Amino acid sequence: MRATDFTIAGALTALEERVISAEELTRAHVAGIEALNPRLNAYVTVTAEQAIEAAQASDARRAKGEAGPLDGIPLAIKDLFCTEGVRTTAASRILHNFVPPYESTVTTQLKRDGAVFLGKANLDEFAMGSSNLTSAYGAVQNPWNRRNDPDTVLVPGGSSGGSAAAVAARLALGATGTDTGGSIRQPAAFCGVAGIKPTYGRCSRFGIVAFASSLDQAGPFARTVEDCAVLLRSMSGFDPKDSTSADVAVPDFRAACGRGVKGLRIGVPKEYRLDGLAPEITALWEQGLAWLRDAGAEIVEISLPHAQYALPTYYIVAPAEASSNLARYDGVRFGLREDGRDLKDLYEKTRAAGFGAEVKRRIMIGTYVLSAGYYDAYYLKAQKIRALIARDFTEAYQKVDAIVTPATPSAAFAEGENTDDPVTMYLNDIFTVTANLAGLPGLSVPAGLDAQGLPLGLQVLGRSFDEETVFAVGSAIERAAAFTARPRVMA
Repeated sequence: MRATDFTIAGALTALEERVISAEELTRAHVAGIEALNPRLNAYVTVTAEQAIEAAQASDARRAKGEAGPLDGIPLAIKDLFCTEGVRTTAASRILHNFVPPYESTVTTQLKRDGAVFLGKANLDEFAMGSSNLTSAYGAVQNPWNRRNDPDTVLVPGGSSGGSAAAVAARLALGATGTDTGGSIRQPAAFCGVAGIKPTYGRCSRFGIVAFASSLDQAGPFARTVEDCAVLLRSMSGFDPKDSTSADVAVPDFRAACGRGVKGLRIGVPKEYRLDGLAPEITALWEQGLAWLRDAGAEIVEISLPHAQYALPTYYIVAPAEASSNLARYDGVRFGLREDGRDLKDLYEKTRAAGFGAEVKRRIMIGTYVLSAGYYDAYYLKAQKIRALIARDFTEAYQKVDAIVTPATPSAAFAEGENTDDPVTMYLNDIFTVTANLAGLPGLSVPAGLDAQGLPLGLQVLGRSFDEETVFAVGSAIERAAAFTARPRVMA
């Protein structure tokens, strides 16, 4: 077994039993990054030297019996999390040379528990995208390829595509991501790994570059549901520096993975049975429900009547908040500065040069829906529909304990296949945006392969702050699926 093949749970056991050292584990991942990252482009910044020093410090703590819950585990950090002294770009040109003087709360807590940071993972610029093609530092390549078309480059999904690709390609044991409309769950499905967006407020947003503040939520990627549970426990917790952070207890998510699903009622929203949904997606969905039924769960059809409005609602609310959040990048306080004749000219030239096309598109949409004469017609109405979507889930959870749906409408697509049409790209989030609008936890679990040998995922949605049930259901699907396929770049 190669060192990079460990799961996080397995690596923690191996480290404790002195089968491997943290330094050996980290050096193996650094070597993998050196070999594969030039091709995959999963990392924007690699911090190999710092990682090895952190691993050596971890080995010293373990020798003294002072190891933390994640001591020695090598992780990739999405380049949206501020890391003190290490460049944080948000995959944008405007933040190309930004080195934060502070650490995000999530990464602070991971370091507190002994995690080793390998580097900063690539993403769609400012987390805006579903393909990881909008990064100012180049596209990320999915480590999977089609069985009968191995030369076609596939996207890893977005926005957290670098994180998902790094975990799938064995360039990290786990990774952080953020999810605004599906940016953890969609790339997890495309890359054949697990990924969870926890309840809004479960993880602090302090030190995370903002996209849409009422939707953004940090979460982990890993190769197993159990590993995601291990990471989420370290990432979670109340933070007084974040006004949206929830002061709720952090349970033992890992223990919930072995709980089983006997007696649980699993909801199936009829509105998610879309016309034209790929037969392979439908078949996997039915198979997942059959696995849960065989494990003792009851399958119940439910209705989420306002789900059909979720995507247009999201693409009003998210760009509106983005246009406000990104107003701070003006060339005055930090980041890129272009010379201008006067202050207005400086603003215009800096933002024109610093933002990519997709970011500009969303800023323009957001500014439009917030403008005088359109605020009531668009933004206010979208917020009302958002409340109705949340109410639908509240009523559904009076009847069921969790909801299972597809994670994505297709397997990973090739670079250039859908990217010329922004609306087609936005449809990638059709199964995931509801959880963000309602603030609910959602987990993507790899559950099968399509006809071309590409991974497909199922999504588990849960009640607010009930990630334990989500992990229980996700683990049951994972055990039944016995998903062991590897990306062919690693085969």
